[in-house]
Amino acid sequence: MKRTEFTAVVPVAGAGTRLRPHTHTYPKVLLTVGDKPIIGHILDDISAAGIKKVCLVVGYLGEKIKEYVSGNYKGLEVTYVEQPEPKGLGHAIWLTRRAVTGPVVVMLGDTILDADLSKFLGSKEDCIAVKEVADPRRFGVVEVKGGHISAMVEKPEHPKTKLAIVGIYSFRNSALLYNSLERLVESGRTTKGEIQFTDALAMLVKGGHKIKPVPIEGWYDCGKPETLLETNRHILDKKKFSPKAKNSLIIPPVYISPTARVENSIVGPYASIGDGARIDSSIISDSIVNENAQIMNINLGGSLVGPSATVIGRKDQLNVGENSEIRFDKTICEP
Repeated sequence: MKRTEFTAVVPVAGAGTRLRPHTHTYPKVLLTVGDKPIIGHILDDISAAGIKKVCLVVGYLGEKIKEYVSGNYKGLEVTYVEQPEPKGLGHAIWLTRRAVTGPVVVMLGDTILDADLSKFLGSKEDCIAVKEVADPRRFGVVEVKGGHISAMVEKPEHPKTKLAIVGIYSFRNSALLYNSLERLVESGRTTKGEIQFTDALAMLVKGGHKIKPVPIEGWYDCGKPETLLETNRHILDKKKFSPKAKNSLIIPPVYISPTARVENSIVGPYASIGDGARIDSSIISDSIVNENAQIMNINLGGSLVGPSATVIGRKDQLNVGENSEIRFDKTICEP
């Protein structure tokens, strides 16, 4: 891929409160989905598009993010900007104004996208990725007229369209974007207590600047346990791994790290097993087991197991007579 002059700005400073308890001690973007952490998928897409310059906005547990990126993406020119307080996405991007010049593409750090980045990087117009969603009240929402965005609003109570902003923004002239952010910050204006990126973009549109909406289909949220598992299923379906395990049954699609140890177990479908994890005498399906976790003697489904966590179940020996009923689910047996 030909190198592009775009700089990718990726905000990864969020605390990930909806993914607690995992994010009490681990950054959200380092949680495994498929075969690698969330941030790994995003940086892979950035690198594949020919982008070499990356600016990461870090905050909560930022040192762990720096350690992962520096160890796994030596081919990228990465700079870090700290967001000491969570003041919103617009504030996070505004903080990068001294680290970025020229064209810029902003990619959110809590979503994985199936999108052709060349549509953004190769366009002569500034672009924003959009997707029609069932409930647009949770997103920035755009209105379109004549092929360009005519209005946008952050998390409206009564949205006029179902076109949500979903995480890619490209600008040929980053100075234009940062000037709008500067005006927003100086005004002290906030929406729901935060400096919103959508508000700065809306100011540009209101001032006559043309921004093209680019529809995308593949948009996968990683912000909640249920959506993280949904994204994991998508990645496993897409990448088609061929894992192996000792004395075990693998039901595809499954990812097992080459450094993980899986024995005497049934794994899959839709299970991801991270680096250094150990699985023994267990059944694991529709679950993500992060690095160095240990699981023994248990049946897990729809589960997230954090890094270095230990889950040990039990084995039972029974001698069950005629007309007996045994339950292990704490449900009281009816007479």
